[in-house]
Order: sequence, then structure tokens, then C-alpha cells
Amino acid sequence: MEQQPALRRSVPGAQAVARAAALLRLVSASADGAALQSLARDAGLSRSTAHRLLTALRAEGLVDQDEATARWMPGPELYLMGTVAAARYDITELSRDIVRSLAVKTEESAFLSTRRADETVCLVREEGSFPIRSFVLSEGVRFPLGVASAGLAILAFLPDHDVDAYLERHPELDERWGSAHGEGPLRRRLRETKAQGYAVNPGLIVEGSWGMAAAVFDRQGRPEWALSITGVEFRFDADRLPQLGRTLLAHAHQLSSRIAGGRR
Repeated sequence: MEQQPALRRSVPGAQAVARAAALLRLVSASADGAALQSLARDAGLSRSTAHRLLTALRAEGLVDQDEATARWMPGPELYLMGTVAAARYDITELSRDIVRSLAVKTEESAFLSTRRADETVCLVREEGSFPIRSFVLSEGVRFPLGVASAGLAILAFLPDHDVDAYLERHPELDERWGSAHGEGPLRRRLRETKAQGYAVNPGLIVEGSWGMAAAVFDRQGRPEWALSITGVEFRFDADRLPQLGRTLLAHAHQLSSRIAGGRR
């Protein structure tokens, strides 16, 4: 289970580890590499501190730096570690045909995202056949719970006390993501998501780019993943939304059942 911030602060050396981990997450979320200035800003660090930590991580092979652009990107050791961790945590092979089926049946881009602490991380993307696409989401991209449709679907099916604790930890959501992510509007969307079974994001991240998602549950009934689709606004009209929702729910149920029947 992910450690809470208070517990992290009580462990000697935890602050340095947390800072380095934050940089690793930011680097791995940037498909084309990330500039030092943006990494420092997003991690809440000074440029000198960020550079010092990145240099130490590069010495260990955890990040690399492009000589031509000076942008930072994941290093070879992350790949090696990831291949080992995949045997325990990766469900992409279980899910890939389901994500592909979702893309074929809806004609929209389809995704699998996983919950990681207070965020979702995109693991799998399959392109739909419709020629106009949304590029808000791709492998490695992270969003806070409750922001993108995948995180909204997961958050809606967490226990009430977990939702309350999450919102207490993140009062900054509306400041960073807009007033629609304030506690009141977000709780309203959570209730709607729980009532209909799937989440709808009506262009709240990028105007004109809509998303829908359904939660995927582990063997204990916890929402740990989500299947989602994204596309342009006119593809998500009132007549089509229920049909897309039913398709999402059917595929999410199929993946939940497959996970429940998988190896322990």
C-alpha cells in the first residue's frame, strides 16, 4: 500500500527519496523527454536541486539526458526494473485484446489506466478508426484522481471515507485544473458516475476533447484500473452516450472477471 505523506516525513531520508521519485515520475510521463525547468517547476523544486537529483539518478542509470536537446528521459535501469516488476503488477497482456476490442467497437481511441496512489497512469493505448482523434492521453501520462475520466471512474467507486480523505489532501485541484474540479462540482460528478456506472468528462481538460471511462475491479472489489475512450465532442452526443457507456461497462466487466480468474 502507498505510504501516506505523514508517514514518509517520519522516515529518515524520506524527503530526498520522495523528491527523486517525483522526478522519476515526471520524466517517465514525458514521451519526448522533459526540460529541466519544467521538471523543477512541476516537482516544486529549485533548478539546482532538481539538477543535482537528476544527475545522481543518471549516474545510477535511472534517467538519461539527450546530448542534443538536454531533455531528460527514462534510463536503461528503469527498463530492467520494469521488466521484473511487470511479472507481478502488469495486466497489460490480460487487457490488450479487450482494449483493442473497445477501440474497434466504438471507433474511438481506447485506454487502460491504473491507479497509483492519488493518480492514474495510462498503460495501454489503442487507436480507433475514426480519423479525428484526441491526444490528451497516451502511455505514461498521469492525472490526479477525479480529473480525467479514468480517475473519475475510479474515485467514484472508492469508499466514502477514502474520497473524503483524498479531497482533504488535494484542495488545489480547482486551482490547477479549473473550477469544475472544486469539491462541490467534483462530488456531483462522482455521484453521477456512481449512479450510471461510467464517468463522462465533457472537455474539462482540453476543450472539445471528451472522455468516458468505467472502473475495473480487483479480486477484492476495489477499483484499481479503468478502461476509457476519448474523442472529439460531436462524437459524444446525447443519443450516443448511453450506447458508449454500455459498451464501456461490458468491456470493464469482462476485464474485471478476467483479473478475478487470473493467477494469485
